[in-house]
Amino acid sequence: MAKLTAALKKKLEHMHYEIVGDHTALEICSWCKKSLLGEGVCYKEKFYGIKSHRCCQMSPAAGFCDQKCIFCWRPQECNIGTRMDAKVNSPSEIIDGCIKSQIRKLSGFGGNEKADEHKFKQAQEPMNFALSLTGEPTLYPKLGELIAELTNRGKSSFLVTNGQHPKVLERLSKDGNLPTQLYISLDATTPAEFKKINVPLNKDGWQRLNQTLKLMPKLDCRKVIRITVIKDYNDLAIAGFAKLLKIAQPHYVEVKSYMHMGYSRNRLPKEAMPRHSEIRDFSNKLAKELNWKVIDEQVRSRVVLIGPEDRKDRIMKLD
Repeated sequence: MAKLTAALKKKLEHMHYEIVGDHTALEICSWCKKSLLGEGVCYKEKFYGIKSHRCCQMSPAAGFCDQKCIFCWRPQECNIGTRMDAKVNSPSEIIDGCIKSQIRKLSGFGGNEKADEHKFKQAQEPMNFALSLTGEPTLYPKLGELIAELTNRGKSSFLVTNGQHPKVLERLSKDGNLPTQLYISLDATTPAEFKKINVPLNKDGWQRLNQTLKLMPKLDCRKVIRITVIKDYNDLAIAGFAKLLKIAQPHYVEVKSYMHMGYSRNRLPKEAMPRHSEIRDFSNKLAKELNWKVIDEQVRSRVVLIGPEDRKDRIMKLD
């Protein structure tokens, strides 16, 4: 059985994660809590229509990852491995467990006078699953079945991956199980940058990432590239990012600041975190290089959205 170690489970629970089954982790996003209290919403709600108070942030592969990105705020030092070859929990077990945990972790808001009563009632049925959080979700061998089960239940899915498994994405496409929105993390523009920033555990990691970028135009779903900008690491690589984005042809690119939080503080100084004005400047230069547009931004999250055009369906009609 693919299972979290006792040490990692203890660390995750200390960080207020909920462990579901043997290898799934869930955490209530701070924006979900803010939304319930009327204190703002996640940039994904502003950019795409996702309702923050109905979003379930989870990973079916907690503790399993084939990169050790220096900007990651998770306890990657306790990673279990890069493969999930043993028996795993079923998609239904994971989804049911996550919904139950989400409801339990939000239960206190029911007695909070500041909480929006209507939103709280809606939050009892999460409608979007963000498959990210910690670990690499494409390592979960039943990922296609998990996305299909979410779709069958009328729920949307946002899959965030490091791009190390293009064959998994090909299979999702072939089987008709692509997520509602696919995110590929792109943080480096050369093999040397990739080795320094993403610290790949696969010897052919750079080649795998480029295979994924070449595959992206063929995938029939919403596609987003996420660039995490780190000062003095990749903040000057405008031309390099533009070259790779021309290959990937995503619908949108999120340019986001590295955030000095969690375990990343052991690897990077606070000065590595760009101000929003610097993220805006980076985004303007990148958009100009590609002849794209700056579409939207959220200052509190230090993120700017750019793309070839502002599509009419950008704000999806989701519950």
